[in-house]
Amino acid sequence: MINFFSKYKYIFYISNFFLVFLYLFPGSLLGFFLYNDLQLQPQITRDFLISSNHLYAFLLLSIIGYFTFLNSGRLNILYIYLVFLSIILEILHIFIPVRSFEFSDLFGNLFGVLIVMIIIFFFKKYENSKN
Repeated sequence: MINFFSKYKYIFYISNFFLVFLYLFPGSLLGFFLYNDLQLQPQITRDFLISSNHLYAFLLLSIIGYFTFLNSGRLNILYIYLVFLSIILEILHIFIPVRSFEFSDLFGNLFGVLIVMIIIFFFKKYENSKN
């Protein structure tokens, strides 16, 4: 599976495009398709201090990015990119109509990236101690 992602980097780039498109669209495209209402955002699970939807989105993007760039040696650049992407996209909500900047969304974005970074750190540490 790891080889599949690194071989087909366009999966990461397409998922990036869809995330940015959904993030910057004024209103909720998913709400429009599911509920026929641009104002209504579908909720996957209940929020608890952070936005769960944002957590899941950046968790998934970080996992895809990790498997894509695992053997390239550019994981640090990927992490920096994902952190800046999560911050910039949330800041852009200030300027987009019908969207608003929320700290819970920002922390959900950052926490999604951070979870993957921590898991990878401990996984690599475990692998190094095994050898």
